[in-house]
Amino acid sequence: MNRILILSTLAFTLATTAFGQDSKPPAQSPSTPALTPAETKFKDLLTNATLIGRWAPIKDGEMGEEKKDKYAIAGATKVKDDSWIIGAKMKYGDREIVAPIPVKVRWAGDTPVVIVDKMTIPGGGTYSARVLFFEKTYAGSWSSKNHAGLLNGTISNKTE
Repeated sequence: MNRILILSTLAFTLATTAFGQDSKPPAQSPSTPALTPAETKFKDLLTNATLIGRWAPIKDGEMGEEKKDKYAIAGATKVKDDSWIIGAKMKYGDREIVAPIPVKVRWAGDTPVVIVDKMTIPGGGTYSARVLFFEKTYAGSWSSKNHAGLLNGTISNKTE
């Protein structure tokens, strides 16, 4: 399980909780809190986004060989305070589903940082991650009990 974003990193799994969902961003409910301008910009950045980049494993303090990586995000919805849901697109058989990934979003000034803390992935271990988003780029790190890694890349909102 070396492919974690945010986002998923985000630990882009938890698909077991979303097998019945259609491929749509998380819905905005009437009780969804109002967004600040920075939060709106972050939400727009992750709407129909494709994150394309590289990741490298870290083992015993040494960085391994970089590998290509790609993540598809349907959208992001603020739940309350710093709690958000990232809708990670993934394939399950011949269907595309959107897995709701619960994350925290904290701010370094106007820069969002997605935080995953000790998220257990059924059959895959427990992961933590920090991913920073700036302009149309992302960079971060993730870790689990036995391995860790770095990731970075660019963000596109083109529909494919």
